[in-house]
Amino acid sequence: MSRAERRPERSGRARNAAADPSALMDLLGVAAVLLEADGRIDMWSPQAEELFGYARGEAVGQYAAPLLLHPDHRDAAIMLFAEVMETGRGWAGAFPIRHKDGSSRLVEFRNMRLTDNLGDHYALGLAADRSTLQEMERGLALSTRLVTQAPIGLSVLDTDLRYLAINPALAGMHGIPEADHVGRGFREILPGGSFRDAETVMRKVLASGAPVVDLQVVGRTSADPDNEHAWAVSIYRLEDHHGSVLGIANVVVDVTDRYRAAKKADQAQQRLRLMATGSARIGTTLEVERTAQELADVIVPDLADMVAVDLLDSVLQKGRPELGEGPALFRALAVKTAYPTDAARAIVPPGRLTTYHADHPAAHCIRTRKPHLITHLDSGDHERIAADPEAARLLARAGVHTDLAVPLIAREQIIGVMGLARARNPAPFDEDDLTLACELASSAALSIDNAVLHHHIRSAAETLQRSLLPKLPPRHPGLEVAARYRPAQAFSEVGGDWYDVIPLDGDRTALTVGDVMGSGIPAATAMGRLRTATSTLADLDLDPARILTHLDKITRGLDPYIATCVYAVYDPHRARLHLASAGHLPPVLVRAGKSPELLDLPTGTPLGVGGVPFETTTLDLEPGDQLVLYTDGLVETRNDPIDERLADLLRLLTPPYSTVEEGCERLLRQLRHPADHDDVALLIALVRPLS
Repeated sequence: MSRAERRPERSGRARNAAADPSALMDLLGVAAVLLEADGRIDMWSPQAEELFGYARGEAVGQYAAPLLLHPDHRDAAIMLFAEVMETGRGWAGAFPIRHKDGSSRLVEFRNMRLTDNLGDHYALGLAADRSTLQEMERGLALSTRLVTQAPIGLSVLDTDLRYLAINPALAGMHGIPEADHVGRGFREILPGGSFRDAETVMRKVLASGAPVVDLQVVGRTSADPDNEHAWAVSIYRLEDHHGSVLGIANVVVDVTDRYRAAKKADQAQQRLRLMATGSARIGTTLEVERTAQELADVIVPDLADMVAVDLLDSVLQKGRPELGEGPALFRALAVKTAYPTDAARAIVPPGRLTTYHADHPAAHCIRTRKPHLITHLDSGDHERIAADPEAARLLARAGVHTDLAVPLIAREQIIGVMGLARARNPAPFDEDDLTLACELASSAALSIDNAVLHHHIRSAAETLQRSLLPKLPPRHPGLEVAARYRPAQAFSEVGGDWYDVIPLDGDRTALTVGDVMGSGIPAATAMGRLRTATSTLADLDLDPARILTHLDKITRGLDPYIATCVYAVYDPHRARLHLASAGHLPPVLVRAGKSPELLDLPTGTPLGVGGVPFETTTLDLEPGDQLVLYTDGLVETRNDPIDERLADLLRLLTPPYSTVEEGCERLLRQLRHPADHDDVALLIALVRPLS
């Protein structure tokens, strides 16, 4: 292969080995001029054409001094040229040059002597416009000071996200010297997991060229490893004048104060929302366990990962706290965890009685009536907050690291304790959490105490109510009878509903169901007086209408009470039923083999209104016929029309049932709902052959 044939290969290898040009030379516009020993121009670069205004054909072969210098400057220039050519020492400096257009400009020169292989000397001059150089010097100096003295963080990273340059401010934020950044990757300097997303954003900026402004990054660096800081980061891609990607630049502003202020404001809003939620959701019923569970539902997960609500057992049993010398006896009311965890097995389940050791936070609250905050639980500290060693092991394994116990105080008496803990939430309880927990506990304690008080009042009223209701005789001539009473379920309240079955002379039986308007002990007491009066009047062998007339007079003496009532007398020898109504819902008659029907009786007015006579209706009955007497609590609801509910009653009575006991249970089971707000009295009498 000839030398000429090998030359393109070398040229190709040279091109492959060459790096891309820097834009700096282009920005400077460096001109090259070669002078012979006598001062004539031998070579003239394109940049020289731009700098001096003369084309190559106009310059080459001409003497440089007359072409480029003002007469006043020629002697000085010739002396400098002669010194360079004679001594071989280069000269650098600025010299005024005459442009082709006649103007003068200051040009920065670098002059040096060159010698060829024949020993002939030449002068090479490299020149650039002085103003351009000064502008670049000022820009470089300004950039350097801007970067080094800026209070914000600045850095440049290459396309592999390795640091090329960083200013002191950012190095201080990282807690790593500037020199230790250069050449190291972004994630080497900031390995924390919170910086992973920032790295992803940087790579997207590198790929797309779309800048990202004010990206919030929160994390910890070597400068302050114990506390979180926040930075607003702006990222943009760097390119040279050819469009080649050089890397990215980061502008970082420390916004920790703003971040913490916003976080505090958000926490304050969250506390307000939690208080509002607590006000709306705690105490919706007068049930003790339900109210405690509502408190737990509000606390978890917004304030704690797990919560337990315990009440002094003496409060539940006697309505007041009784603290003796020994450990307090608690009854667990509610437990909740934010997620499935073994720690739930360490908490005493609802309904169970327990005592706590003297160092337990609950015992501390009972003694001092003050909350007990444990900000950080070290290894081995879990026995302080656990009921036993096994519970301590479960709490430790679940990662419980902070604990808070708050007393439940109502009407200046401590009635229980609420315990809170965190495991998955890494933040320890602080004073703000303590304040919020105390506010929620204070509000809930009053609701729980009201529920306890209502429970005792309701129990007393229900006991009174049941004591006033009759015990049915075991046998009724010609009748099979069953009766039920149910207090209101929605508010655990008793009322004035009653039933009675009264044996009369001649094998007759009086059947009555009534309802005193109102609820509570006063209504139950009024009911007892009316039931006693009804039993007394029944012995007088009066017509049902006359019985209601006398009861009306008695009820008017019970101001402000009024009542509704159905009174019926069944004579088995004549198989005849006499009945009258005082403003009461119509009884249901179920004849054997026929559809149930509502009896169309003269309704009359409620007892206690007065002035309207009552009427007696007589019906003939046969064996298998049934009479159903009931109060409005069985069929009336807040949302359903009464006609639809009465139709449901008739539908449920349509299929025959084997016993009247089964009939009572079916009606109560099908028609009563947990939200019912009224009590119920129900009586079913089935006609049997007289034996």
